[in-house]
Amino acid sequence: MTEAKIIDGNLFAGQLRDSLAESVRELRDYHHVTPGLAVVLVGDDPASQVYVRNKNKRATEIGMNSFEHFMPEDTTEKQLLNLIEGLNDDPSVHGILVQLPLPNHINPQKVIEAIDPAKDVDGFHPFNAGRLATGGAGLVPCTPLGSLMLLKDHLVNLSGMKAIIVGRSNIVGKPMAQLLLRENCTVTIAHSQTRDLPGECRQADIVVAAVGRPEMIRGEWIKPGATVIDVGINRIITPDGKKKLVGDVRFEEAVKVAGAITPVPGGVGPMTIAVLLRNTLEAACRLHRLNLPECLTQF
Repeated sequence: MTEAKIIDGNLFAGQLRDSLAESVRELRDYHHVTPGLAVVLVGDDPASQVYVRNKNKRATEIGMNSFEHFMPEDTTEKQLLNLIEGLNDDPSVHGILVQLPLPNHINPQKVIEAIDPAKDVDGFHPFNAGRLATGGAGLVPCTPLGSLMLLKDHLVNLSGMKAIIVGRSNIVGKPMAQLLLRENCTVTIAHSQTRDLPGECRQADIVVAAVGRPEMIRGEWIKPGATVIDVGINRIITPDGKKKLVGDVRFEEAVKVAGAITPVPGGVGPMTIAVLLRNTLEAACRLHRLNLPECLTQF
């Protein structure tokens, strides 16, 4: 039996960053504008600190300005909102990302809504969510857009395909559905109350797993030849006591049935940061009323 094609997110993300770097150079050389990304982290979670530093490292690698703001766990909501207000007003900052989750005493929705929609490179502000839902131009959440890029690179034309998204979060599930609808897919959003989830998955040409449960989706749930995008990132302990990173799909089963599949790690993950940089470049161009470069208009 032929195994599925492995969709290499690392490779695609690297190619995207190369294109972005070229556009950043042109923006700087011809328009004297250097895109600036500000990332805010509240608290001292080691994994989040590493993730934030990786974002800033990638930004500087392609020639962007990078601004890190590390705030202590006991930062008040008002202090965080004051920082965001300052970043909104800072002309050198074109993209603002507040790392989630936030400490329990801070209302994340209030923080998201405080970010200038034009600088909301996470695409979470209600303004950008509304634009996506109604077919308008706005900044799109990074993980769904990265997933769509991988799908279109592999399948080219998604029109008419049946797609199922397992997970209905505002971060992945709902925006992913809107993006697939734009591509003329027939879209099902499944969740914890869905009846016969395996049967629903078996009808889909495209399966996007974003439920946050390790290896929940089994190989027998996959339609033969379907394309599987595994958004899940779960850390588990193997029977021999080792730590392992797995997705929401049981990869070793699904790879024997699917036509193509993203691995974990190395699939969607690298695309999220690459699209964050893409969104920062788009925000810089729009804020300065400049034409979007080709690398921003392909998807």
